[in-house]
Order: sequence, then C-alpha cells, then structure tokens
Amino acid sequence: MRTYDFAAIGVGPFNLGLAALTEDLTDVDGIFLEQRAGFDWHPGLMIDGVTIQVPFLADLVTMADPTSRFSFLNYLKQVGRLYPFYIRESFYPLRAEYNEYCKWVARQLPSIRWNTRVDSVTHDGEAYLVHTNGETVRARKLVLGIGTAPRVPAAVDQGPYVHSADYLPRKAELQQLDSITIIGSGQSAAEIYLDLLNDIETYGYRLSWITRSPRFFPMEYTKLTLEMTSPEYIRYHQRLPLETRDRLGREQRNLYKGISGDLVDTIYDTLYTKSLAGPVPTTLLTGTALAGVIWDGERWTLALEHQEEGSSFTATTRGLVLATGYAPRVPSFLEPVRDRINWDARGRFDVTVDYAVDRAGDEIFVQNAAEHTHSVTDPDLGMGAYRNSVILRGITGREIYQVEKSIAFQQFGAPTADIPKAMVTS
Repeated sequence: MRTYDFAAIGVGPFNLGLAALTEDLTDVDGIFLEQRAGFDWHPGLMIDGVTIQVPFLADLVTMADPTSRFSFLNYLKQVGRLYPFYIRESFYPLRAEYNEYCKWVARQLPSIRWNTRVDSVTHDGEAYLVHTNGETVRARKLVLGIGTAPRVPAAVDQGPYVHSADYLPRKAELQQLDSITIIGSGQSAAEIYLDLLNDIETYGYRLSWITRSPRFFPMEYTKLTLEMTSPEYIRYHQRLPLETRDRLGREQRNLYKGISGDLVDTIYDTLYTKSLAGPVPTTLLTGTALAGVIWDGERWTLALEHQEEGSSFTATTRGLVLATGYAPRVPSFLEPVRDRINWDARGRFDVTVDYAVDRAGDEIFVQNAAEHTHSVTDPDLGMGAYRNSVILRGITGREIYQVEKSIAFQQFGAPTADIPKAMVTS
C-alpha cells in the first residue's frame, strides 16, 4: 500500500491553501480528502455585494509564497479581472469573488479527492490508516481541516429555525412570513439584517434584530490591534494558563466577531433613508439574551432577558434566524486513535504552538481548531498561510516556506529583564 507523507481531512480554505502550497513540491507527497463534491465556501451567505473582512493578500498562498501561481492576483489576471479590481481601489474582495478564486485553485489540484467521506482513522504501529467510503489511505501524518459546525443555542431545540449558514436557500421562504427575528451579534447577523431590511417594503414583514451584546459593536481594526495576529502573540497566548486563555477569548470578541464599521454605518443610513416615508417596521434590541423558545406550529414565542435591567419579557415571530456563529468539533472518526491525542481539561484539543495535537508532537496537526490556544489568529484567513508554513515544517522537518518569528513592534507579556531607566543628560 502506498504511504503518503500526510493525509489532510477536509478541504476548506485552510487545507485548500496547504494543497496549493504543496502542489509543486516534488518531494512532499500529500493527499486531501473531502466528502463534498467540490469546493464551496459558506454558500448560504453569498449575499450580493458583501466582502470578506481581510485584504486580498490574505489569500491561500501569498503570505507564505508571494510568487505562487495560485495567488489571488494571478487568478484575477487569468480570468480578466485584474484591471477592474485595480480600478475598484478596494483591498477587500467580494465574498463571492473569493469563493470563485478558491474554486479556481481547487480545480487545478489533483491531490484532492472529492466525494470521499472519512469513516474512521486507525494506526498500524507505523502510520495512520484513513478508512473512507471508497478506500483506505495510509499516511505518516494527518492534518485535520474539517471546519466548524453551526452553533445553535441550547434554548432552541425545536421548530423550523434557520441558521445563518442556510440563509440564502431559505430567504424566499422567510420573506413570505409576516415577521422575522434575527438572533446574533456579529457580521453575519448584520449582513442578513441589512439584506432583509432592503426588501422590507416589498414584502411587508416586521423585522427584529436581537443581540445579547451591549451594543452593535464594530470590529476593532486598528493597526496595533492587528499585531495580535502575529507569531509573537501566538507564542504568548498559547503558553498562558487555560483559564486565562478562555477569559481572554470572551473579552476579545470585538477583535474578530464584531461588525465591520462600514456595514454598521450602511445599516444606519438605510434606516434613516427608509424612515423618510414613516416609521420603519423594525426593532433593534441589545443586551438581550434568549432564554427559551416555544414553537406552536405557526409562531415562535421567545423568552427574553434584558441583561442590564434584569427584566424578562416575550416576543413572537413567524421566522427565526440564528446568526449564532460556529463551534469547533471533534470528529467521531478519531475515536480509534483518541489515546494518541493530547486533550485539555475541558475535552478540547491541547494544541502546541506548532499546531500539533498528538502525543509525539509531530503527527496530527489541526486547522482552525485552536481558538482556545491560539486566540484571534486561529480563524483569521490572513494567518492561514503562516499556519500552513508551520505545519509543513512539522511534516517535513525543514522550513520550506519562511516562517516569520517576529513582526510586531509591541511586546506581549512581561519583559524578561528590567526595562532600563532613561539616560538623563545635563
């Protein structure tokens, strides 16, 4: 049986970037397994006109290899869109455009096996055996890139709710209802709210947006804050105690789970324009948590708690959209090799600074499954090429693509030596 250097399971943007970075390496033999028929990134949120929240340099390869033929700029050149993108003068590609770029890359990568579902992973004493619906793949190392799963509040255990991941396929159905309520605080909630707000007169529904956040907060995007997406911050955050990391994860939500400032302003301007014709049939509520739901077959009754006032109240709605984000998951196919993996006290992957989770420290690597150890850098598309450079170093034992070690002006954590007193001259 052929033994690959590594098998990557799941093909989202991060493992797709790894496939692109290894495609032209003649001495690295990898295979990528994906149960879907082809690449498609968040198809339920391909709302017209929305952009990704990182610059085009945060493509699949550029931050590791700016000369790669799989760069976003080369994609634009090949499809005849480079000059229009230049004239547009925006660093931020359309989300649909980014998706088409990823599909363009995926079509050029023979190392990807589509329609391949992984059922289990075992170990034969020397290598991993990845058992799929069609064959068994043998590989010395694994890279897990299965992505995250839609998060649904525990209070919602019934009824035909719509998660934001499925918004566009259900949009027409929602717009036939007399009322729609969105639960959530981040970019997806805001995009869906604006999309439905634009058609509010056409369909005549009442539209509500409820969030437990104290405000509709914009994502913090200042340059010194962006230095938190750096190798230095990864090393600092990863070595903090578990309790401290989890607390920071809650406190840093506005760094990567907020709303773009432009979108907040567009929503306000849209509300202002529509209000010229009279009151807009919409409700926006902050500081309000969803405590429970009842679905009676026609309407939802929402039990709500205002967190600042300490008061409780109810609201009814025909349509319920949960823009409540995504959660990491441990795939069941790992169960046979569970004893080869390091786990933290809360049952999560215990991820090293180099993204390994196995006890040997260089066999099983994870993509976008380390937010609890690597903080804001983990889901960031702009850090994907950096992480793949680190993972490739772990797989091959050499630095194929330069791994940046220090890029920040600021220092994270206490200095290792006393700060010298300033020199005083008379």
